[in-house]
Amino acid sequence: MDTVSEREFLGGAKIGGTHPFFLIAGPCVMESRDLLEQVCEEMLSITTELNIPFVFKSSFDKANRSSVSSYRGPGLSKGIQHLEHIKKKFNVPVLTDIHETKHISPLKDIIDIYQIPAFLCRQTDLIAESAKTGKWVNVKKGQFLSPEETRHIKAKIQECGSEKYLVTERGTSFGYNNLVFDIRGIPIMHRLGIPIVFDATHSAQLPGAAGNITGGVREFIPHMTRGAVACGVEGLFLEVHPDPEKALSDATTQFPLSKIKPLLKNLLDIDRLVKSDSFRN
Repeated sequence: MDTVSEREFLGGAKIGGTHPFFLIAGPCVMESRDLLEQVCEEMLSITTELNIPFVFKSSFDKANRSSVSSYRGPGLSKGIQHLEHIKKKFNVPVLTDIHETKHISPLKDIIDIYQIPAFLCRQTDLIAESAKTGKWVNVKKGQFLSPEETRHIKAKIQECGSEKYLVTERGTSFGYNNLVFDIRGIPIMHRLGIPIVFDATHSAQLPGAAGNITGGVREFIPHMTRGAVACGVEGLFLEVHPDPEKALSDATTQFPLSKIKPLLKNLLDIDRLVKSDSFRN
């Protein structure tokens, strides 16, 4: 199994090598302060019990919605307040998407990881300016990008003097309105020395398939995450919601909060097996 070298991560955790995966999780978009608190509290309890390094995620603006009328989020100013509150109350690292370079500076003292959306994975200024802050940068691999091309993402961040980079696999366009998770991409990107996060939520999307919103196949999320963990990924990304069908964004692919613990326990068993000496040798 191909893996990347061990490195320091957030809060003293380590990733790479035989270290267990970390988890990025939270509701897709900031619907309310109460929702953020509910999800973070539950996820923190679960990940603490299971000893999984946890990063809380939610977006202040979903700038790439299918329809102009879709809910986008509370905006940057309110989003900063929400993230600052969650970070202070629960003492967890936080991550959010950015879409423009003007978002970088206001978030610098709050977030621990800048996330670059898939459609913006080739935006050099956005990547470079994020890297220059000294924070971790998680770049979503575009649905149109080959695994080999992610070497350019790594190079852009390294040229800014940073080694704090992650690339997230989130499926590849397969004709119209369909995505496929090509499991071969993980070992290919590992051979490039890139720590990989697997985004099960967005790999389960069917872009535009529901007319004016994105559809999805949530039932395949457990299968895809098991496959990714079997390849030794460094991190997992799961958007979770207490009532996904009523979510204001990605209602067809957010994972039910009530079902996340048994899935994570199953994934930990796989992770331990594939990163054990007997399996690796």
